Amino acid sequence: MSAPRTLRQYAALPWRHAEAIEILLVTSRETRRWVIPKGWPIAGLAPDASAAQEAFEEAGVQGTVESSAIGVFHYVKRRKGRTARMCRVEVFALKVESEAQTWPELAERSRRWFTAEEAAAAVDEPELKALILSFGAAPRRS
Repeated sequence: MSAPRTLRQYAALPWRHAEAIEILLVTSRETRRWVIPKGWPIAGLAPDASAAQEAFEEAGVQGTVESSAIGVFHYVKRRKGRTARMCRVEVFALKVESEAQTWPELAERSRRWFTAEEAAAAVDEPELKALILSFGAAPRRS
């Protein structure tokens, strides 16, 4: 019997430049852990556009999304009544240009801005921690 295939998701790393790079995290629906907005591929949308759509639905932010992934991370997706599966998440930087007062998942999630170091400390996945720290350390246009 072969191992189940790894599932693919797309994520946005919402950021802004205040005094330093800040990263926007949202809480997951069930465990309330801090995560970045992510989801399954959306039919008819390119990976970067899928990531941008997730950022709006989960965090209420819009902006300019980079067309190439800045990195990947893996995590185990646990769903009620289903087998846990490994997910590979491609991450796209999204420079936040507007924050909505209401958005589709407002009632299900919280959002908060963190410094890159605080964001890395807040997330659980080691590869995501490293990706956030690397992103925060890289020079960015304001």
